[in-house]
Amino acid sequence: MVRKILDFLGGSVRLVFRAGRGYHLWMGGLTVLVLSGAFAYAEQLQDGLIVTNMRDQVSWAFYIGNFTFLVGVAAAAILLVIPAYVYDWKPIREIAIFGELLAISAIVMCLMFVTVDVGRPDRVWRLFPFIGSLNVPSSLLGWDVLVLNGYLVLNVVIVSHFLYAGYHRQPYRKNFVVPLMLFSIPAAVSIHTVTAFVYNGMAARPFWNASILAPRFLASAFCSGPAIMLILFQVLRRTTTIDIKNEAIRKIAELMAYAMFINLFLFGAEIFKEYYSSTHHLIHTQYLYNGVEGHRALVPFAWASIGCSVVAFVLFLVPATRRNFFTLNLGCLLIYSGVYIEKGMALVIPGMTPDTLGEFYEYVPTLSEIRVGAGIFAVGFMVFTMLCKIAIPIIQGTHDTKSATSDAPSAAPGSAVARTG
Repeated sequence: MVRKILDFLGGSVRLVFRAGRGYHLWMGGLTVLVLSGAFAYAEQLQDGLIVTNMRDQVSWAFYIGNFTFLVGVAAAAILLVIPAYVYDWKPIREIAIFGELLAISAIVMCLMFVTVDVGRPDRVWRLFPFIGSLNVPSSLLGWDVLVLNGYLVLNVVIVSHFLYAGYHRQPYRKNFVVPLMLFSIPAAVSIHTVTAFVYNGMAARPFWNASILAPRFLASAFCSGPAIMLILFQVLRRTTTIDIKNEAIRKIAELMAYAMFINLFLFGAEIFKEYYSSTHHLIHTQYLYNGVEGHRALVPFAWASIGCSVVAFVLFLVPATRRNFFTLNLGCLLIYSGVYIEKGMALVIPGMTPDTLGEFYEYVPTLSEIRVGAGIFAVGFMVFTMLCKIAIPIIQGTHDTKSATSDAPSAAPGSAVARTG
């Protein structure tokens, strides 16, 4: 058993480095971004968070906005798991593993964004269960640590079992994997729900203090995450010989159209409540969409987010534009941009502007923050790329293995053995 595990690990490393010039150029470019981000973060560690534009008035900003967005990307993996493992729809079941790979990459980026936002990362060990103090159940941040790391471990276990079985050309254990895949559905919902609770549990921040925030988070997650998947699936079809059927892409696009409608409906309900009730808490929404006392830094971005989301919804709603790959990809880019703004600067900054004393501080990320953020995204792309480099040959049965018989059938997730195993 130990020998087979070591063989799998060694074979995976060989698969990662077995590639052509294009792959090495891609990884080299990502490495440059990672190094740039590492140097910027080293400067932040030396001089403190003062090198960012975060201040007492706006203490959550670019880093936490990216964290919130990426939690949604990780949660969106269930849009593949539900049709694949609840309804046993084979065109999606054969590619569901890529949703798990994206979830792993997204959670890695989430944890990195939280780490760089902490002023004393050397104290992160205090968040470890049984070593530090999570203050569960009273602390929502403690729950967030548990569900995020638990979801990461869950996906790593599922993917590892699939690939280990496929590497050795053995059928995967259905009674082990399928329950975990089904459990990943409520787990994915929980990671974004608890993240929303971290926001709307703050009574002193009325912009976030709304019970509708959790369903809005989930609805927008099922727009932005699948948008990334659709682009990645098309890239994989062009750069590899992996078989991703048009029916799978179109079904995901159809599910996204429903999610977009729910997201826009919930957004409209929240806007109606804010403007119709017109309490003194309206000032945060006014700052975002109208500007207050000449402070209009976020207004263009807020309206751009709405415009992108509405146009994308129309493109995905009409079957003809949903099936056309040009308009499909345009819609993916638009919904990604719209949700990125909505759950980034348009969520975090207005919640803290004006602050509890009524002071306006207009936050703009520094070059240092952007470099750190770009480096973290580059790490996520590297993780996803390397996982795909391992998974694709195993799925196709083109990998080399010393421990498996050469004429044995492949047991990769999309293979005949995996489907009947």
